[in-house]
Amino acid sequence: MHLIVVGLNYRTAPVEVRERFALSETDLPLALESLKQTTGILEGVIVATCNRTEIYAVVDRHTLCGHYIRSFMETWFNVPRTEFNPYLYMYEDERMIEHLFRVACGLDSMVIGETQILGQVRDAFLLAQEQKATGTLFNRLFKQAVTVAKRAQSETSIGENAVSVSYAAVELGKRIFGRFDNKKIMILGAGKMSELTAKHLSSAGAKEVLVVNRTVARAEELARKFDGVALSMDQAIGRLHEADIIISSTGAKRFVLNRSTVEEAMSGRKQRPLFLIDIAVPRDIDPACGELRNVFLYDIDDLEGIVETNLENRRKEAAVIEKMIAAELAAYQEWYGTLGVAPLIRGLQEKAAAIHEQTLDSLLRKLPDLDERQVKVIRKLTKSMLSQMIHDPILRVKETAAVKRGDAMMDAFVQLFALEEDVARIEAEMQAGENANAASKAEPKTADKAYETPSILSQLAGVLR
Repeated sequence: MHLIVVGLNYRTAPVEVRERFALSETDLPLALESLKQTTGILEGVIVATCNRTEIYAVVDRHTLCGHYIRSFMETWFNVPRTEFNPYLYMYEDERMIEHLFRVACGLDSMVIGETQILGQVRDAFLLAQEQKATGTLFNRLFKQAVTVAKRAQSETSIGENAVSVSYAAVELGKRIFGRFDNKKIMILGAGKMSELTAKHLSSAGAKEVLVVNRTVARAEELARKFDGVALSMDQAIGRLHEADIIISSTGAKRFVLNRSTVEEAMSGRKQRPLFLIDIAVPRDIDPACGELRNVFLYDIDDLEGIVETNLENRRKEAAVIEKMIAAELAAYQEWYGTLGVAPLIRGLQEKAAAIHEQTLDSLLRKLPDLDERQVKVIRKLTKSMLSQMIHDPILRVKETAAVKRGDAMMDAFVQLFALEEDVARIEAEMQAGENANAASKAEPKTADKAYETPSILSQLAGVLR
């Protein structure tokens, strides 16, 4: 079996290409169902955001792994593969696992360290799991990806530093006000930067928005987006004292707000602070306004300086997360490498447990006067002795599988511990469970997923080849 991801993102494809592969919440379950029915696909997860569309899959044949997914994309999105092939990337096995971990941790995002992608990856996996599109390999892998991403957020400060001018303005506002839900915003101008900053402030809880523009129609258009109020410049000057946060980006050639205007407005604020964000070039707000008591003025250079510092901090944190990812990758590879020897290990553990119970029962019959505490101590000590006895053999068989030495040693392990009957019984139980699962799913392709419970020889061949 092979792990693969095929996708396109903001680095490889322009928006006019990415939008052709967009998936709505309504379409995603249907797309997953189609992916499940695609020849050669054994497990699948689709991660679709505004910046990426990625198809993760477990496939049965290495040589055709990319072909299977391209066929699905061509059919589902109704786009000829000749039109999207140049924009695709494809990672297999180890590189695919590393890519998934980096995506979940926000290291592959347009804004490095952003946290929204973790929820998107988690939701994509949960949907695929709910639709029974995942199995043993992806259930383990995606849970591990979510876990390492949560660790990245909790154990580093990668998401704490603003890395855009608009977002930096919001973070500065939080330091001054703490909260925005009881604050009033005034936007001078209706450009893209002002709109984006206002959007961040609104998302952070700001409720009241006043939009000011020379063209009132444009002010009304932007005001509707934030359930705000449109004002002319004259009206704005008269209501300046109401605003707690003023964002200015008008494109004017001279100051829109001078010191005297702001000073007069402050006289009606009763010492309440005023936060001025001047993101215009040339500047809209007289720098002398920043000298006034309780007036906090930041221009675009201030914000960009903060952004650059924060970007450097995020890069340092990203290096820490890369080490986490390397460790998680090694852990998954170790688990995957020993997947085929699970029946051997389980067989030895169950046989040891049965011997322990039989021996303990015999001992207790010969020593009927032991009290409850003595029995508990004997049970604990004898169990510990047996666990230590089988610890090294289990470790060795895992190491043997992980380094792919061949199946001769596995056969010797089975014979040495007389596990033939135990392994056969475990395989039969696993196969019965798989058959029951297949019946409940009632999917034509269930037979393709038999790799989850193959015979011991086929498991060993898959792990050791």
